[in-house]
Amino acid sequence: MSEPPATNPAATSFPAPYITLPLGLAVLRTYSGALICLEILFGGLVWILVASSGVPVPLLQGWVMFVSLTTFFLSSMYLSLFVTGLADRINTDWNVLDVVYHFWALLFYFAAFLLEAATTAANGGAQSKLNSNATVQCITPPQGNIFTVLNEKQYGINVAATIFAFVVTLCYGCSMAMGFKRWRM
Repeated sequence: MSEPPATNPAATSFPAPYITLPLGLAVLRTYSGALICLEILFGGLVWILVASSGVPVPLLQGWVMFVSLTTFFLSSMYLSLFVTGLADRINTDWNVLDVVYHFWALLFYFAAFLLEAATTAANGGAQSKLNSNATVQCITPPQGNIFTVLNEKQYGINVAATIFAFVVTLCYGCSMAMGFKRWRM
C-alpha cells in the first residue's frame, strides 16, 4: 500500500488576482475610472448639500447622510487601490468585487435619492409668510398627510441635493453595468 505524497502547505499557491482595469493613473482614462471619479465628486456634493441644509428632517436625511458619506469614502478607497497599484497585491477577483460593491451602492443610493426627493416634495408648496418680527403668520398646508416646512434656502439646497443624488445613482448604475460586462467577459 502506498500512501499519497503529503502536500507541503508552504507550496500551496493562490491564483493571481483577476483584474481587467489598468493600474496606476491609467485607470482614470477608462470609463469605469471616470465614473468612479464622478461618483466621488457628486457624492461629496450630496453630502455637503444635505449637511448645509441643516438637516431639517433628520429621520429621512440621516440615511442620505450615512449613504453619501459611506460611499464617498468607500469609492475613494476603491479608486486609490487602483491608482496606487495595490489592487495587484491583493488576491481577489476584482471584477466580482466591483459588481457586488456597485450593486449595493446603487441600491443604497437609490433609497437615499428617494428619501431626499420625499423630503423635498413633502414641502409641497407649503409657504410660511413672515411678518416684520420674523414670526410665522400663516402656513398653507400642502395636499397630503406628511409635509415639511422648509425655508427657501433649505428648499433650494434640497432640490440640488435631490438632483445630484439622482446623478450619483445613475453613475453607480452605469458602473455596475460595466462591471457586470467585464465580469462576464
